[in-house]
Amino acid sequence: MAERLHVTTVSLLSCSFERSSPETLEALKSLEIRSDDVILAGYPKTGTNWLEEMVRELESADAKYTEDEMKERINAEKELQMFPRLEFGDPGIYERMKKLPSRRIISTHLHPHLLPFSILQGKAKVLVLLRNPKDTAVSYYHFYNNMPVLPSFASWDEYFTAFMNGKLTWGSYFDQLVEWNQYIDHEKIMMISYEELKENPILGMKKIAAFFEFSLDEEDFHRIAKKTSFQAMKEKSKETHGKFGDILFRKGGVLMGQGSQEHHTQCCVGLPGITLLCPHQEMRNSLNMVSLNRHCWKLERPLL
Repeated sequence: MAERLHVTTVSLLSCSFERSSPETLEALKSLEIRSDDVILAGYPKTGTNWLEEMVRELESADAKYTEDEMKERINAEKELQMFPRLEFGDPGIYERMKKLPSRRIISTHLHPHLLPFSILQGKAKVLVLLRNPKDTAVSYYHFYNNMPVLPSFASWDEYFTAFMNGKLTWGSYFDQLVEWNQYIDHEKIMMISYEELKENPILGMKKIAAFFEFSLDEEDFHRIAKKTSFQAMKEKSKETHGKFGDILFRKGGVLMGQGSQEHHTQCCVGLPGITLLCPHQEMRNSLNMVSLNRHCWKLERPLL
């Protein structure tokens, strides 16, 4: 099987935020979803770039594209001026998406209520990525202060207030979690956590492959796990994402292991404003991970 070629999104990233206009979001409602579309959803800095690369590799291994077929798919995305997220681009992007070959891999940071109704009707399968709010908050802080097209914050305290009140691009992470929790039993929506993918990438990929009905052998899983490790992607980030590579792939840590101790501590102080509903008191106290399934966390934000 041919090595998957990378689609470089460098030229698109710098204008993406400016071009997520009200007109584009209105046009998004008309997007026609195909039954074999692969939908990936997650709040910014929960690991969505990593997940997308992983899923693209899994899909390619299942489809067994020839090198010419892979080049054709990549050229189609370039020629049609596709953007790295569903909500980016001009209002005409959704008409152009009709020309993309199946299976389309579609990624978004949007809250469920902003997605086309056909997605939540269950026409296509949706994989939702979740991450511990503490790690998400710290990662998003660095992203905000390093991404030229976003406003920077003078201090962590200023940023943390905005994060807790949903005053950031893409709104409140907690509100998004609560929304997705409504679809916990939806047969075509699966939730997976960043933490479980980090702990056991191969097991996580097997769950993803089973959900999307991809057929791979054991060798494929090990090859993709090595190719999509955080370190491997960080080393190639300048090639795949240009000058934004170091911003998008910073540390990829879990639970204070590589993040800022001070910032995580402040997150812990702020998080009591969020009620954690969990059957085990010690799990509520530790906040070790966020995973919206019936065996683990459910998040509920009190009305203020």
